[in-house]
Amino acid sequence: MSSVVRLLRAPQLADAPYAYAATAPADSRLVFLAGACPLEDDGTTTAPGDYAAQAARCVETLQQALSAANATLTDVISTRVLVASSAQQDLVTAWNVIHTAFGAHDVPSTLLGVTVLGYDDQLVEIEAVAALPADRA
Repeated sequence: MSSVVRLLRAPQLADAPYAYAATAPADSRLVFLAGACPLEDDGTTTAPGDYAAQAARCVETLQQALSAANATLTDVISTRVLVASSAQQDLVTAWNVIHTAFGAHDVPSTLLGVTVLGYDDQLVEIEAVAALPADRA
């Protein structure tokens, strides 16, 4: 499957580990995904206290949601990563796992430290929007 997402660089801006913008053709079908949470199949939270493990589980959850929409990580056009911490290192820990999972498809992203997330012991959540060719339903 070929992605319609086009990542845009902004060489006049500070170097960042992600594209500064992304586009998709006007006839693309947008897929808005619920926040991918670090939940196990039984509904419990993955690895309480472990930012990296929770970020990895969020990526797995995101991939499963994308699959339900006939999409993959390369179809993602933007993300928002929420980390329940005021410590920058915790945010970086989660970001490094997520950034590695996306590989060369380094979509525009926002990384936020937040006070609390919705599930008990939840530390990480990933929101995403994907763009698909109009004919890929």
